[in-house]
Amino acid sequence: MSRAKGNLAEDKAVEFLQSKGYYILERNFYSRFGEIDIIASKDDALHFVEVKSGVDYESAVQNITKQKLSRLIRTGHVYLKRNKLNVDYMYDGVIVTPKDIELIENITM
Repeated sequence: MSRAKGNLAEDKAVEFLQSKGYYILERNFYSRFGEIDIIASKDDALHFVEVKSGVDYESAVQNITKQKLSRLIRTGHVYLKRNKLNVDYMYDGVIVTPKDIELIENITM
């Protein structure tokens, strides 16, 4: 996927999350382990969000691999430590397709 398509999907995901009551704290947080697309808060919990897009749900969600999730988790820990946070948190996915946007909360493998 091109960076432009990725940015468009992330923009749509941000709007979607905000409409659901999430407060966006940061976008594209990098560490040596990887990147977190969106960091948001809602209901006193921190949400590390991976955005995936595709022509349909299945093709997009299959891109959340075990390796990608591992990098997301490690980068989330860097964010928590760097900001000296001791809060509840979870790892979520937002799937963006031409027809729909879907939130998958608390993704695990």
